Amino acid sequence: MSTDVAMHPATEPATVGARPRLSERLTGFMPLIALVALVTALTIADPDFLTQRSLTAAARTAAPLIVLAAGATLVVLCGGIDLSIAALASLSTVFLALWLPDLGALATPAVIGVAATIGAVQGVAHVLLRIPSFIVTLGGLSILSAVALVVSGAGTVRVVDDSTVRWLDLYVGGYVPMSVAVAVIVVALIAVVLKVTPLHSWISATGYSESAARLAGTPVDLVKIGAFCVSGACAGLAAVMLVSRQFSGGPTMADNLLLPAVAAIVVGGTAITGGHGSVWRSLAGALVVTLLRVGLPIVGVPSAYEQILYGAIIVVAVALTLDRSKISIIK
Repeated sequence: MSTDVAMHPATEPATVGARPRLSERLTGFMPLIALVALVTALTIADPDFLTQRSLTAAARTAAPLIVLAAGATLVVLCGGIDLSIAALASLSTVFLALWLPDLGALATPAVIGVAATIGAVQGVAHVLLRIPSFIVTLGGLSILSAVALVVSGAGTVRVVDDSTVRWLDLYVGGYVPMSVAVAVIVVALIAVVLKVTPLHSWISATGYSESAARLAGTPVDLVKIGAFCVSGACAGLAAVMLVSRQFSGGPTMADNLLLPAVAAIVVGGTAITGGHGSVWRSLAGALVVTLLRVGLPIVGVPSAYEQILYGAIIVVAVALTLDRSKISIIK
């Protein structure tokens, strides 16, 4: 004799269009809260911090980091990670310094195009060879760093004529650095493209559940390759900003931006498991990270503790934003 057993799901499916929970709302505002708290604390520690000169210097420092984090955010939203962005930016500074004498103004789009192509190649390797993005970009980091050393002769490449990139040192309205304006425009452009096209839903679906996204007809592979391509292009643009400020290119010039970029993404509230976040949040996260970087000497903390702080920030931010409903086992 058999007994009919009614099977009920353990949990009800989430209702489409349901209001976000209080914790999700707080997570969304955390970057802004942290930014205001940092500015307040630094102003108390040093009243001269809240001046046009100090804020302008901090904003110029943040511009390359904002661009790097914005591009890498797309990869994280897809559920992956790009560890090669800093090495690619360093290599791009070398290319730009070497190409400026011959290509002039064309050197900038050429470098951005090459960086985008390298990012796309990594995306293709990840998708076609089915290798985790962590491994692909970790290998890419090593390869690109080595290529930068070889191409540059393991030394700094000086820029004799920087007239074609000097425009990034100008000011909009006499107050806003051009590099900061460009960084904000890049973030706004990515955000608008995501909003007015199906890309936002495709990226979110890919990051939240890749198998479900494929069943729904989402071009998952193309979305991932596109995300890596944009990430590479942003690394190239960040390199142009660095060269315009340093008047040179170097094989390790941007290497110290990898941890800050990852920290900016997770501090901005983008879930490291993908599917939830935005480039605007990464912009706020980049400003928070930059202010922490600038604020350490102000409060008397040695710069040697900077890496410790970034590591702690990443661990805490991931712990707060990790979507544990997507991961049954944590390894």
